[in-house]
Parts: sequence; structure tokens; C-alpha cells
Amino acid sequence: MYFCVLKRVLATVSVMVIVALFVFLMLRLSPGDPAAVIAGDYATAEDVERIRTQLGLNDPIHVQMLNWLGQLAQGDLGTAIFSKLPVTTLIGQRLEPTLLLALCTIIFTVVVAVPLGTIAAYKAGSAIDRFVMLFSVAGFSVPVFVLGYILIYILSMQLKILPVQGYKSPFEHGIWQFLQHIILPTMTLSVIYIALIARMTRASVQEVLQEDYVRTARAKGQSELKILLRHALRNAAVPIVTVIGLGIALMIGGVVVTESVYNIPGLGRLVLTAVLARDYPVIQGLILFFSFVYIVINLLIDLSYTLFDPRIRY
Repeated sequence: MYFCVLKRVLATVSVMVIVALFVFLMLRLSPGDPAAVIAGDYATAEDVERIRTQLGLNDPIHVQMLNWLGQLAQGDLGTAIFSKLPVTTLIGQRLEPTLLLALCTIIFTVVVAVPLGTIAAYKAGSAIDRFVMLFSVAGFSVPVFVLGYILIYILSMQLKILPVQGYKSPFEHGIWQFLQHIILPTMTLSVIYIALIARMTRASVQEVLQEDYVRTARAKGQSELKILLRHALRNAAVPIVTVIGLGIALMIGGVVVTESVYNIPGLGRLVLTAVLARDYPVIQGLILFFSFVYIVINLLIDLSYTLFDPRIRY
């Protein structure tokens, strides 16, 4: 098994290399000149050319790629064009809000979606089941920014329960201040994941409930709660965990929008700022960071399958 795990880790490294090359070529071949953006609207052609030379943009594309890959191999993601700070420093400064928002979203989503989907499967065809299916459709249909503004209007402006925007670190301002500012973004970001995971949980658990071993457990007099938790939910866990892993990709895009709506100084806001400014090093570094996180999480989820289904062996 250890050899197979090592092979999957090496495959992950190769995927990261391919992603790095794709990101580099995508940004370099896209329209626009970062040197002109840096120089400003009133710069002369000589000023723009001087900046291009300083940034190495006049070098052949393969030379730029080799230089960048050499820096990347040393853990250097480059230096931001405008702030002149290392990209790793910028990511470190913005990591906490995004990490805590993602963590709260995942926890809230699993706590709500899995029981909701399980109950809908157990009560298939009932009003509860129809409500879950309706919520799933609505969760996929409403854009994140629209839901964010609706929640702000209702909970912040009308009811005045929660603050409108901002972020408070739990390490500096305490847990209560942190929770007050993180509840709205968490609710906004989690709706689509609750809809996705609840729907998948319902389908998986409903399929397992039709199996012979579930009918045997009922014939032996086991309680319905024990059947749902020990037999149905556990055997339906593999597709549910898979969907949770795939949902990380949706979360990356959702974080950018959610942090912009709620003015959270995280990686999502940094992405938006870098794209508008065409700050190549920052964009490249953030895409590689998000890709690395996504690939590692999916690797861990793949390896966790053996915990839920002993029949799976790598």
C-alpha cells in the first residue's frame, strides 16, 4: 500500500508541474501588457520598454519559462509587481481569513447537508424529501453574490443582527467578534455546497437502503437510527466524501466572490486585485497555491476511502 501511495504522490507532483506550465503560458499569451499597466497612462514608449526589460518580458518565452520554473523549484513564487513584496509573503498575510472561512463553511455544510440528505432519503416521497430537493435546485440556481446581498439586507440592514461587512481575527479580537463577522459569509458560501452534498447524500443513502443487508438488519430488530448510521450512511460515505472533495473546486471561485461582497481581506480579494492590475507573479502564485490545495485535498480524500470501505485497497 505504501508503494501505491508513493505513486499517487508522485502523480500529484507531475500534475502540479503541468498546472504550472499551463498557468505560465495562459498569462503570458493573454492580451495586455503589464509593463504598460505599471508605467501608467502618461508613460512614453521608452518608459514601457524599460520596464519590460526590467521584468524580463523581452526575453524569449522559453527563457522566461525556464527562469520562472527555476525560481519555483526553490520555493520562490516571485515578487509582486506593484507592492514589491514576495508573493509568499502576500499569501501568508491573507491566508488566515480565507482558511478560517473555508473551514467554517466545510464544517457548517457537513453538519447541515449530511443529516438533511439522510432524512430525505429515509422519508423519500414525503414533504421533507420534496423540500430538500427544492432547496437543492434553489441552491444551485441563486448566484453567490445575489444570496450575499439578500442576507446582508435581511440580517444586517433590516434585523440588525449581524455586521454588514469586515473580518475580525479570533486571535486578536476574540471568538465572539470573529463569529459575528464570519456567520454571514459562511452562510452565503455554504448554500451551494449544502445543496450539492444533501442531494448526493440523499441519492447514496436511498440506494443503500434498498440493499439486502439493510432488510436483514431490520428483520433482526435493529433500530432505524442504528440502521441509518451504521449501515446506510457508512456504506454511502464514499460518494459523499468524493462530492465534498469536488466541492473544493467550487469553493475556490465562491471565496473570491464572497470575500468581495463582505470585504474580507483574504486570498479571494487578493486574486481580484491582482487580476485587475495584471500582476502576473501574484496571479501565478495564487493559482498554483489553490491548485496545490485542491490536489492535496483530493489525494487525502482518495486515500480515506479505505476507512469507509475496507474492500477498497490501493
